[in-house]
Amino acid sequence: MAIEIPFRREFSFEYGRLEPVAPMIRRIVARNPSPFTFRGTGTYVVGHGEVAVIDPGPDLAEHVEALVAGLAGEQVTHILITHTHRDHSPAARALQAATGAPTYGFGPHAGGKRGDPAVEEGGDWDFVPNRTIGDGDRIAGKSWVFEAVHTPGHTSNHLCFALPDSGILFSGDHVMGWSTSVIAPPDGDMAAYMASLDKLLGRADMVYWPTHGPAITEPQDYVRTFIAHRREREAGILACLRAGVGRIEEIVERLYSGLQPGLHRAAGRSVHAHLIDLVARGIVESDGPPALDTHYHIARN
Repeated sequence: MAIEIPFRREFSFEYGRLEPVAPMIRRIVARNPSPFTFRGTGTYVVGHGEVAVIDPGPDLAEHVEALVAGLAGEQVTHILITHTHRDHSPAARALQAATGAPTYGFGPHAGGKRGDPAVEEGGDWDFVPNRTIGDGDRIAGKSWVFEAVHTPGHTSNHLCFALPDSGILFSGDHVMGWSTSVIAPPDGDMAAYMASLDKLLGRADMVYWPTHGPAITEPQDYVRTFIAHRREREAGILACLRAGVGRIEEIVERLYSGLQPGLHRAAGRSVHAHLIDLVARGIVESDGPPALDTHYHIARN
């Protein structure tokens, strides 16, 4: 997302084409660029002959048609979903109809309710996985074995998928290759997000393939940068509160100078996520439930 650190690293691709990016891995990028998706959603295909598809993407007929055409003569045996945002999971329905492959995911979309104003791409409320998987579960195909890694924070049902034998992690939106993730309550949770980043630091993955942006080839350093950025943002929020600036819209004006007007809501939700975490930790207090329109101040000890 563009309101965070500008990790805008370019990468080569062509819309509508399934392209090799690493041994056993191919990617096709959906034509859905936006301030939240970078150049578009990257759908990954793992294996040859009998393959798994990770994050089929948005409900764009041209994207699904290009993916199916690129896999002509091969069999899709698994459809893996990192999380239920509308740029990731909706195309699973069309892909499943075309291939008969079952879907795998942590569970349906949670938090909030259908019709709530979307901060980014919004929730896919219609997706329910055929097979529910959790942290540490293994999904085996003909030439690969995935390990599911539960990484809540961006959404409560977010999963990364590791190929332990190759040191590869498909990091979804938890760690993107161009910017930090949106953490938007009620389903987005800053404390869970930070804990999930710490969890990745304890792993030995050597390269991340995110759904948005290029490969991350130094993942440990990259994740540490994300953690440092969030701590810096938290410090900025606390500085605002100490200066008597206690409403989210005022904090956004101070911390996000030059922000595009269309991104103000997303910035406000990010600040809100930090404030919910700070209230839970006893560092900040709110005049009422910690909502978007609440007044916040440093806790009185």
